[in-house]
Amino acid sequence: MATGSRRVDVCVVGLGPTGRALAHRSAQAGLRVAAVDPRPDRIWTPTYSAWLDELPSWLPPSVVASRIEAPTVWTTTERKIERPYVVLSKPRLFDALPLDDVHIEAQRATALTARRVTLADGTDIEADIVVDTRGLPKTDRRPAASAHGIFIEADRVEHYVGAGEGLLLDWRPENGATNDEPPSFLYSVPIGDGTVIFEETTLGVPGGLTQHELRRRVVTRLAAHGISLTGDEPHESCHYPLDQPPPRRFRDKEAAVAFGSRGGMMHPCTGYSVADSLALTDTFVDALLSGTDPVAALWPAKARFVYWMRERGLAGMGRLTTEQATAMFDSFFRASPRQQRALLTEHADPFGLATVLVGTVAHTWPFRWRFDLVGWSNRNRWGKYTAQQQVSTPKS
Repeated sequence: MATGSRRVDVCVVGLGPTGRALAHRSAQAGLRVAAVDPRPDRIWTPTYSAWLDELPSWLPPSVVASRIEAPTVWTTTERKIERPYVVLSKPRLFDALPLDDVHIEAQRATALTARRVTLADGTDIEADIVVDTRGLPKTDRRPAASAHGIFIEADRVEHYVGAGEGLLLDWRPENGATNDEPPSFLYSVPIGDGTVIFEETTLGVPGGLTQHELRRRVVTRLAAHGISLTGDEPHESCHYPLDQPPPRRFRDKEAAVAFGSRGGMMHPCTGYSVADSLALTDTFVDALLSGTDPVAALWPAKARFVYWMRERGLAGMGRLTTEQATAMFDSFFRASPRQQRALLTEHADPFGLATVLVGTVAHTWPFRWRFDLVGWSNRNRWGKYTAQQQVSTPKS
């Protein structure tokens, strides 16, 4: 072992919510844990939300900042989804995952292998297992989730999204986009700090949309509801690939194990990853304690098949127009609650997922639009559009 190196059971690289949860739960289980992150005390910036029933029982109720009993979906009509939905408090989630028993290295990792992390200062951490939780690589031309969100004081927008209400997907044609442009919808929920986020979002479009275009669309929506901006409102943005695969079944034994969004837990059809990662943290830890392969524990055949089917759904979404996407979601939200959950959240329910995917395609109307969903036509509808957009968009 090199001079100045440290030996642990688990070394977690990256302290986003997933990495922090894994380090916390591993230490609580009695394992010797090290964590590496250049800014380990940084409070995360994105807004994290989840269905309440997704969250693991070991998280305290205090992590919930805002609760919506029945969020709304707008397609061709309004629907209430009778399933509690929550926005997480980032500071309270951070505090609920203390790392008191974890050795923390506040620096960058320059190299990772299955059993060693080399740090920027040249020292090494030796571990029985190294876990890479550093998030996702660049999007490039991959199917992406892109969003631009604006935070507005709740009392200014209560006629649009009131207390205890939320718009999970709003496909109403109010964003100024035409049917010849990639589709996007509005996501809007109270954050729990006196503001409401209005976030224009696109899913599955290769390369995604630019922040400039998404901001234009959300401002247009707000104006349609009589809401003007001062220009001082805080905002957030996101842009990441949706097709990051699970670790290979017969993985490279010399490579670190990817976990969280980097390890296939980014939902290809929704862009959610935190709740699933938190829920599967103990599966990972239990595998370590029993001496079994955590990749095999996390990704049995049913879970891999579910991921594969969701990727097919992602490809279908990424070639739809606004009218087609609205019709597709209208069909999906007529499915039973179990079938909806099979697509939205269940990690390993291939039968339920296959049923809802077939049903969604079969009930999307007009009939000819089904050819786009299954890839028989317009397989790369938005490829040239988004490539040109990346070149021509102002850098403001």
